[in-house]
Formats: sequence, structure tokens, C-alpha cells
Amino acid sequence: MRYIIEAVANLDAKLLERLTALLADCVNQGASLGFYRPAQTERIVNYWQATSKQLENKDKQLFIAFDEQNNVAGTVQLNLCQKQNGCHRGEVEKLLVDPTFQRRGIATHLMKALEAWAQQHGIQLLYLDTQTGDKSESFYRAREYVLSGTIPSFVTDAQGRLHSTSVYYKELR
Repeated sequence: MRYIIEAVANLDAKLLERLTALLADCVNQGASLGFYRPAQTERIVNYWQATSKQLENKDKQLFIAFDEQNNVAGTVQLNLCQKQNGCHRGEVEKLLVDPTFQRRGIATHLMKALEAWAQQHGIQLLYLDTQTGDKSESFYRAREYVLSGTIPSFVTDAQGRLHSTSVYYKELR
């Protein structure tokens, strides 16, 4: 199956609905994405509405992988630094792949598209964080992201337990 990755500048109602379902599915599968499970639809809709405003303001770039039937297979975001001395860097956020599409290379293609766009727009440094011990750490290391360090007690789970986060970076020069 082939996938098309598009940079999306605005979210219409249908796409907002599809992205809400994708994020809820990933959260309910146990991904640490800033939301507790079970996913609360209202919180996730609010998140995507805020993201939509960031897209309109060009503060963020959104990349979506669509399959041949135009289903959303995955997505990733690049949050652009708004500080004058930080315009050369961006934060990778919310790499999501629909659980039914996982293990097909979609995450890799999304990251390649994000990195290519970043380089074309003068972004020289990417960074991200992920919950320490999460399976995503090996994914990022395989894509040449370097562990900068960990921050203890960074997030809580639904039971109030604290977890650390691992911070990674990649220079694109």
C-alpha cells in the first residue's frame, strides 16, 4: 500500500474529526501523548482546535500520511520556535500512527518529510521529548537523534505516579 504525506495548513471539520479519533486511539493504546486514558474527546478536540490556530499563524507545521483511500494513517508536527534567537530550531511533537497502520514505515516517512521541510526552511536543530523507557526511544535513536538527558518527575500518569522524560536532538546540517 502507498501513502501520501502532505503538509496541511488548516484543519476542516472532517479532518479535525479524523485527527481526534487518531489521537484518542493512540492514547487508549497506551501512548504517552499528554493525555490520560481513557481519552477524553473534549480535551482532544480542544487540543486540535488550538493546533489549528497555530497552523493558521504559521507557528507550527503539520504533516499527515494518507493511504490510498484518503484515511489518516499517521501524523507528526513541527513546532517552530518563535524566539528571535531560536528561529533555527524546532520541536518535533505528536508523532502518531494509527494502530491499524503501525509497523509499515509510516513513522519513518513522516519524520523524513518533517526533516526535509525543516532543512528547506532553515531549521538546523530538531528536538523532542518522550517518556523515558517508551518504545519510541529506540525509534528516534535509529533515526540519529541523540539523547541529551532525562528530566525526572516530568509527567504523571492517571494514577498520579511520576515519570521522567528523555530529551533528544538532531542537527540537520
